[in-house]
Order: sequence, then C-alpha cells, then structure tokens
Amino acid sequence: MFQGSASLVMDAKGRLTVPARHRDDLMELCGGRLKLARSLDGCLQLFPMPAWDAYSAKVAEWPMSAAQLKRIVLGHAADIDMDGNGRILVPPPLRAAGGLVKDVMMLGMGKFFELWDAEQLAIKDKEALAAGIPESLANFTF
Repeated sequence: MFQGSASLVMDAKGRLTVPARHRDDLMELCGGRLKLARSLDGCLQLFPMPAWDAYSAKVAEWPMSAAQLKRIVLGHAADIDMDGNGRILVPPPLRAAGGLVKDVMMLGMGKFFELWDAEQLAIKDKEALAAGIPESLANFTF
C-alpha cells in the first residue's frame, strides 16, 4: 500500500526520480512497468501494471454517456518503465495535461500514486480544508 508524499523536481527532459522507499516495491510488484494516466482531478495517476489492469477494466465499463471522460483516462494513458536509476519519463502531452513543469508532489494513494504540480496541490488542499468535512464523511469513525 503506497502512502505518504514526496517533493520531486522534474528535470529538463521530463524525468522524475521515484522515491527510494517505493522503488523496491515497484520492482517486486511489476518489474518497474507502470502506466501513467490523466485523472479527472487535474493531476496524473501512476499505476503499477496490476493496479492499472483492475482500474482500467472498471473505467472501460463506464456508460456511453461518459465516453469523453473514458477517452481522457484511457485514451491518453502511457506505458512507463522505471529506469535503473529509479527515474520515470513523463511524456510531454501528459506533462502538459497535469501542468507539471518543475516542482512536483508525489502522493501515495494506496494502490497508485498521484503526481501534482506542487503549487496546484497546495491550492486544492487549502480549498478542501476551507470547505470542511463533506456530508458523505459526517458519520465516519475509526
């Protein structure tokens, strides 16, 4: 289960270095074979291939009324291989879609990661905190 955040710097070629704490797990889980896709939230999602297979199967079942959203998620997805130095190359179209230029936040979201422009994530976090707890979580306890 991937958790936590990491502040990353994208180099001029569009490469990001996966944090060391996740590299071994990704190599064991999928041999460094990953899928990078657009999210409907404005970030990018980075999946180990087994998690992508399960996720994409669910997206493929969306109704025709969501065809354009399906195109955004599935149609723009790219195969990504982690290199021997633990780096991934974010293709230019996905860089643009996620607004990734230099300062990137990588968030572990359980079975996958999110890649956010650091400034955009800070804005989203501030907005979410200001909005308060959504009604769907009002009765959540642990």
